[in-house]
Amino acid sequence: MSFIKLLGTIAVLLIATSATVVGVLTQPFAAAIASQPPPVSPERLEAHVKRLSVDLYPRSQDRFHNLELAAAYIQAELKAAGAEVSVQDVNVRGLRYQNIIARFGPAAGPLLVIGAHYDSHGDAEEGARHPAGYSPETHTPGADDNASGVAGLIELARLLRDKPPSRPVELVAYTLEEPPDFRTDHMGSVWHARALNESKRPVQLMLALEMIGCFIDADASQQFPVPGMGLLYPERGNFIALVGRLGDFGATRRAKALMAGSSPLPVYSINAPSLIEGVDFSDHRSYWNEGIPALMVTDTSFYRNMHYHQSGDTFDRLDYRRMAQVVQAVFAVVQGM
Repeated sequence: MSFIKLLGTIAVLLIATSATVVGVLTQPFAAAIASQPPPVSPERLEAHVKRLSVDLYPRSQDRFHNLELAAAYIQAELKAAGAEVSVQDVNVRGLRYQNIIARFGPAAGPLLVIGAHYDSHGDAEEGARHPAGYSPETHTPGADDNASGVAGLIELARLLRDKPPSRPVELVAYTLEEPPDFRTDHMGSVWHARALNESKRPVQLMLALEMIGCFIDADASQQFPVPGMGLLYPERGNFIALVGRLGDFGATRRAKALMAGSSPLPVYSINAPSLIEGVDFSDHRSYWNEGIPALMVTDTSFYRNMHYHQSGDTFDRLDYRRMAQVVQAVFAVVQGM
């Protein structure tokens, strides 16, 4: 995904237009809705990220066996959290990849979907130059991208076990989000979104957890592609962002208010047209294409995390205390949407 890049694309427009337009697109005055979510263990989040990014490295589409092991780990953890768990086959290139689906709440009613992809980026062609078929230079450990989102999904399941939602909820761990499958029908999220539409299941909202573990307090740690971006967003990479498309203003505003009231973690947002580069750079895009409202929850990817898709995207570089606050914020959305 490329949250800040898309902001740069429309920065001149935002700065030149009225405060009303800026307010509509960035939702600066969404009043926080206070709540007290249960605590989330930073230690457990770290253990999940380490398991996925170290023990099951690499998790790219060309390392099928490791993806199977990652899917089995996620399935076992969601079952241990008390979820009703099923597997959705994603048949690509003659192989049976898997989405892992955990269900909570009643069976009937509009559905809330929260998802995160568990595959990581790898360059199979470059990896073939190495004896093992991969190296840290060709296949990232994928701690922030996106073991962090999957860890958040697993710990969210624990919260929902202890405080079941009043609405039906599906937590989905997707396969095949990364290239070469990104923006194709191979994406696990495409298979899930289409299945929902084919079943005529009403969906209230989908949230994509896309990199939720990188937080930096240093000055100028949040990068901007053009001058003036700091007028709208902080220069320090210490916030979580919500990304929505034009038309999803109400969902963005409500989700932002619920997230902002759940912890001290700052929450910023933007609504932008899907034709702007970057606004659809994750699994939420698959739901937009099926006419389903969807938002992305993100730490803004490579405009903050300089180790994106590189060997340095390791578990020891993430901030698990603030990642825990993101999980609490998503729990607040589940309980309050």
